[in-house]
Amino acid sequence: MAKGKTKPLMPSLREKKRYLAYELISSEKFDALEINKSIMNNAKEFLGDFGMAKAGIIPMNDQHNTNKQRGVLRVAHKELDSVKASFIFLRKINNNSVILRSVGSSGVLKKVQQKYLN
Repeated sequence: MAKGKTKPLMPSLREKKRYLAYELISSEKFDALEINKSIMNNAKEFLGDFGMAKAGIIPMNDQHNTNKQRGVLRVAHKELDSVKASFIFLRKINNNSVILRSVGSSGVLKKVQQKYLN
């Protein structure tokens, strides 16, 4: 067998993505890791293992505004609505009542940063 580089995926075969900006409404301040861990656990409960694989949720820990309690998730474009629906069921983080809501989405990370994080 010939050893060599694996051929990269053609752009038409790559998964299309959306960047989903969210806002956490709470009396307490949480860091990005706590919020994203809770979002992932909640989404797994709502979507299941297969749904999580289809959704391809990737938390962007470095894209987080702690003052506004806003952050960004990378999601498959076809599963954007199901990820938004899973936000409804997140009620508590560390026994503190929270409301998680979607602020907006875009196909470009820079646009989400400008519109929703700053």
